Amino acid sequence: MKIAFYTLGCKVNQYESQAMSEKAAANGYEIASADEEADIYVVNSCTVTAESDRKTRQAVRRFKRNHPESIVVLTGCMPQAFPQDAEHLEQADIVLGNRNNSKLFELINSYFSCGRRIIDIEEHKNGDKFSGGISGFDRRTRAVVKIEDGCNRFCSYCIIPYSRGRVRSKPIAELKEELHKLSEAGFAEVVLVGINLSAYGTDIGLSICDAVELADSMNFKRVRLGSLEPDHITDEVIKRLSKLQSFCPQFHISLQSGCDNTLKAMNRHYSAEEYSELCKKLRANFPDAAITTDIMVGFPTESEEDFAENVRFAQKIGFEKVHVFPYSPREGTKAAKMPQIEKSVKEKRSHIMIEKTEEIRREFLRSQIGKTVDVLFETRHSDGYIEGYTGNYTPVKVKGELPCGEILKVKITDVDGDFCVGEKHE
Repeated sequence: MKIAFYTLGCKVNQYESQAMSEKAAANGYEIASADEEADIYVVNSCTVTAESDRKTRQAVRRFKRNHPESIVVLTGCMPQAFPQDAEHLEQADIVLGNRNNSKLFELINSYFSCGRRIIDIEEHKNGDKFSGGISGFDRRTRAVVKIEDGCNRFCSYCIIPYSRGRVRSKPIAELKEELHKLSEAGFAEVVLVGINLSAYGTDIGLSICDAVELADSMNFKRVRLGSLEPDHITDEVIKRLSKLQSFCPQFHISLQSGCDNTLKAMNRHYSAEEYSELCKKLRANFPDAAITTDIMVGFPTESEEDFAENVRFAQKIGFEKVHVFPYSPREGTKAAKMPQIEKSVKEKRSHIMIEKTEEIRREFLRSQIGKTVDVLFETRHSDGYIEGYTGNYTPVKVKGELPCGEILKVKITDVDGDFCVGEKHE
């Protein structure tokens, strides 16, 4: 039988889909892509915003409409956070949460036996253990490894602690075994990810540095981190990471807002000034460091002056790239109970912030012209270009027959949209 996985959301979800895919293959299933005919379609959902929920519903309905005889499974964060909404999505034949997606094939077998719809969502509990592992990563030159799950922060706008449970870390022995397999498989780069990644080890007496140092000790040419919380990046963390040869100087540090009033209402644990000082330290300690971030606009308490301060702060930091998104109320959070800003105002602020931060992005890309950089090539395109990324995650494309999966020196000659354009440096 053929099974296909359709993944929405973050790299943690990508990792978990990979784990389910490997288990499917071990159970005798043939893995298909989501645009092929399959007997089973698994939608691994995201619920970080209302738009994420909309995409999840759309995907489930599309698979059932296009493949009415196939089984459609809904799992991931959306049913975990909003089980009633997931249950009402009748096009899903099987609904389970991310806490018990290890039961996927047990539930599929039960469905074949009884022929009735199955709803099986288990709540996260204090004391849950970290679970899951992979041995490869399909059709990629970099492997993503989940080392942490859950979040204890309870930001006032965020549903994730409810959909992911409390912080739990992968035991270092298990991480060592998993990284060794991926290193032996020949992956040039490994990306360590988590729901609150920088909290790794806080429950088992370790630090995020222990995980990065372990990866650095193996045969990976590059070790990269996913999204980090600014108040967890201490001077000691910076000192330890700066000593690692394979560590990539790309820091995606969640900002959310550059306005202290908004940060306080969000229940974030730092000030704009503290964030700014961190950026200075990172740029001082890591040559060619790139700092990217997420910025929210239209939070319920954000006044016009607060928004203006948010924009000024983004310009002050000069982020190499910014993901801008309008606030989306999530039922069950404190912010959802606050008086809401009109959608049109949020959209206007979003357009302004995107315009301002894209100007900074273009300036950064243009500043790379003339530099010689190391690029890990990953994807070949039909127009003759091959694309890849530098250590600080600058996208680069080069025309020619260059090998995927290798790191080559490239001289940047131009900029095309969101890409630097280069030629192989002889």
